[in-house]
Order: sequence, then C-alpha cells, then structure tokens
Amino acid sequence: MATRFDLVTFDTPSTDDLSVFWADVLDLVEVEREDGDRWVVLGTTEGHRMLGFQRGPARPGAVHLDLSCDPDEFEAELVRLLSLGAVAAQPPRREPYGSIANLIDPAGYAFDLCAYVS
Repeated sequence: MATRFDLVTFDTPSTDDLSVFWADVLDLVEVEREDGDRWVVLGTTEGHRMLGFQRGPARPGAVHLDLSCDPDEFEAELVRLLSLGAVAAQPPRREPYGSIANLIDPAGYAFDLCAYVS
C-alpha cells in the first residue's frame, strides 16, 4: 500500500493566528507556507511536518486528514481509495506542490490525497 499518513489539517479563516497558537502549545516551528496565509505547516526544528493549517471556514469538525503518496502512484491510489468507498468531493487537480484529491469517507468525513513533487 503506497498511501501514508501525512498531516492533520485545521480548516480556519485565520491560519496565522491558529498556527502561532499551536506552535506555542507544542513547541513547533513553521516549516512551510504557501500563497501568503492560505497554507501553513508546523513541524519540528528538524523539518518533520506535524500540523497543517488551511484557510477555510472554521466549523465543528473542520479538521481533516492529509494522506500522501508518490506522484507516480497518485492515479492508482485515487482509484484504490474510490474503490474502497471514498467519494470525490470535486475533481482531482494539479497545484504548484503536486496533485491533490479532496475526498469524503463513507461516514462523510473529509480527507485529502496529496502527491507532492520535489
């Protein structure tokens, strides 16, 4: 199986405020930022990614898992996840960092499959 756990991601209208809070709580540092404040990742001083913060509406349950796979495995992993009962929330897309599919599990919980390019 090529899919692996990547991050727990908080959906929040204020990525900067929430990432600063969790950085202080868990003694983490910012290791990644994209599009100003659209996407912030906290991790260890060694660069290990731990928590993601994605600009979006805050609501109860607005936390989702990010799963990752190698770029050359993305299509096959997406097919595998869909065959297991996941549903695409929208068509997969390419972003500057790689490919992403926004998915919903059988119980209605959101999660993402990401394939990062170096």
